[in-house]
Amino acid sequence: MRRSGALLLCAVALMATATGAIAQTAANWPTQTVRIINPFTAGSVSDILGRALADKLSVMWKQSVVVENRPGIAGTVSVANSPADGYTLMSTANGHTIINVLNKDLTVDPIKHFVGISQIATVPLVLIVAPNLPVKDVKELIAHAKSKPGVLNFTSAGLASSNYLAGEVLKQTAKIDIAHVPFKGTPEQFTSIMQGDSHLSVSFLGPAVPFIQSGKVKALAVTTPKRYPAIADVPTMAEAGLPEYQYDSWFGIFAPAGTPDAIVKKINADIATVLGDPEIQARWQKMSAIPVTNSPAEFNAIIRRDVERYGQLLKAAGVGAK
Repeated sequence: MRRSGALLLCAVALMATATGAIAQTAANWPTQTVRIINPFTAGSVSDILGRALADKLSVMWKQSVVVENRPGIAGTVSVANSPADGYTLMSTANGHTIINVLNKDLTVDPIKHFVGISQIATVPLVLIVAPNLPVKDVKELIAHAKSKPGVLNFTSAGLASSNYLAGEVLKQTAKIDIAHVPFKGTPEQFTSIMQGDSHLSVSFLGPAVPFIQSGKVKALAVTTPKRYPAIADVPTMAEAGLPEYQYDSWFGIFAPAGTPDAIVKKINADIATVLGDPEIQARWQKMSAIPVTNSPAEFNAIIRRDVERYGQLLKAAGVGAK
């Protein structure tokens, strides 16, 4: 009994020591450069948001915070395989939740191998079409697509990008057959649509507004509940006759699974502070982005929800790894 009691006391003492060490580590963290991996190209929405956040965190933490662009699944995998010490993070979009659906040989899981730290923004989208496409509203687009199944196409910044998911949601909601044409980045998508080589895209509002205002692309509907002031003549999806269309395009910061809770909570709190900065809010507004913060628990619940929802959506559409 005495020996058992002594062992128990030793175990408690070791746990207390470990807990204290983790707390001390979080209190001192970071003591070196923090990398934020962005699995999209430079100039993408994820990249711009991540760099703005990194600039502010670098000042707050008194350490360099650098953003590295590693487009594609290789960037995501590199984060999953990084040490779980908070020094490698990832800035990405909600397409992260479908990486397993799209890659049959992928051993990295969006839930098991990552911990969500916080959302940082939601970004409204707008349905745009090529200027030479003979449609003037959403109803005509749907009718046109149904009259030519498989002929029209929609662009995206690649598989697992926000506008890829948004396009797939449009296909299922409107019950139309349109092909997917991936590009490396946003500028290439706009060029293709302006030239009429591609037909449509559910694009981020911020980058699209100048092209809409100049008449280089046609806007049919915004995904926001209310009309967007800069293009107030463009109806919402509900007003355009497709109220069932629901898609929430969010961006967030992740860390490798196993990152100490204390460090995750510190990063979460510091992100919330940064997003309260008027300068950051102005930069978000310039991109038509809405600042969003939540707790790690809330964010990870959203991730699990979207893994389920979009996984089912893509599988029902016959999209995914074979």
